[in-house]
Order: sequence, then structure tokens, then C-alpha cells
Amino acid sequence: MMWLAYGGVFAAFLATHSIPTRPTVKARLVAALGASGFTLGYSLLSTAMLLILIRAAAWPDPIYLWPPTLWAIEATRAGMALVCIWFAVALGHPNPFSFGGSRRKEFDPKRPGIVRQHRHPMLLGLASWAGLHLLPNGDLAHVLLFGALGGFALLGMRLIDRKRRREMGPEVWTQTLRRTKAASPFAGLTLADLGRAALGLVAYLALLHLHEYFAGVALV
Repeated sequence: MMWLAYGGVFAAFLATHSIPTRPTVKARLVAALGASGFTLGYSLLSTAMLLILIRAAAWPDPIYLWPPTLWAIEATRAGMALVCIWFAVALGHPNPFSFGGSRRKEFDPKRPGIVRQHRHPMLLGLASWAGLHLLPNGDLAHVLLFGALGGFALLGMRLIDRKRRREMGPEVWTQTLRRTKAASPFAGLTLADLGRAALGLVAYLALLHLHEYFAGVALV
């Protein structure tokens, strides 16, 4: 029964992520809510379903594939600080190759910022979040949860590459990527990114203190 319930929650999570983004469904939702309304609504729905999925993984009688260890917990805590900083900086830079990032300015391949490091910084952050959480969560339910979410993030990189190549045109996509990779590793990173990094640390500390309430595990 527990397996069926968990599978049902997982199916609902996948449905709420995939159905609203289908072209015909998304077009109707954007027409009704506006682009900003759709983005906000989709983000809230995705977050809510993720929290439900995380809580559903807390089985009363977990099946451990490997036991939790102190080093794994500490490694996850340290790694998540870097992930939060990465997310915060990535949100401030425009990105023609993937989702997320600032829409307030045009992308300049000569000054790509964090996009120089990876063309899918948000998905890389999600994959890192999932991978780090696998370390201290060796029970079967959480291995399935974080393994699947990490796999979806990695698969999403390939799918978005195909979509953006089609939208931008293969030649433009390739040339833009080549110019981006040719830029200095720190080109486009500014003092504003230090501020974003600081906000990322603040978010990390907030998540540490709130973790007990949304994930059911106290970290402080």
C-alpha cells in the first residue's frame, strides 16, 4: 500500500510538471493568466508538489540501502551552501541556452557571466541538490526520489538543448555557444554577483532553520 501511495504522488508530481508546459496547454494558460501569471502559478505548483513528494518519502519503516553517516550529513550541508550561492548568481544572468536567469537585459556572449561555466546552471544546481541529498539518505524511498529528480535534471539538459537549437537555429546556437566558451571565465561577473552570493547564503541559512518544517528533518 505504501508503494502504491508513493507511486501515486510521484505520478501526480510528473503530471503537474509536464502537462502545463505542453504547447497547447501552456498557450491557453498564458492567454488566461499572462506570461508572468503562468510563471508564478507554475512555480508555486511545482514547489508545492515537490514538498508533498519529499514528505511522502518519509516512510514509517524505511528500507536502508546504506546507513546515514556524520560525514555524509556534513558534506551535504557544506555542498548545499555552494548550491544556494550558485542558484542566486545564476538567477541574475540572462541565459539563451536554458530556463531561468534574468530577463532584464540581453545576453552578451562576450560577457556571459555564470553561463560561461555551464549553459544550464539551474539544472546543474538541481542535479547537485539531488546528488548531495542522496549521500545521507540511503533509504529506498529517498534514493528513488533524489535519484529520479537528479536524473530528470540531467535529462532536461539534453531536451532543452534540442529545443533551443531548434528555436535559435543550429548555426546561431552553435556560434553563440562557441563565443560564450571563448570568453574569459570571469567575464560578466560583477560586484552585483557578490551581493547575489550573499543573498544565496542568507537563503541557505533560512533553509537550514526551516528544513524541519518542510522536509521533516531538523538540521539545527
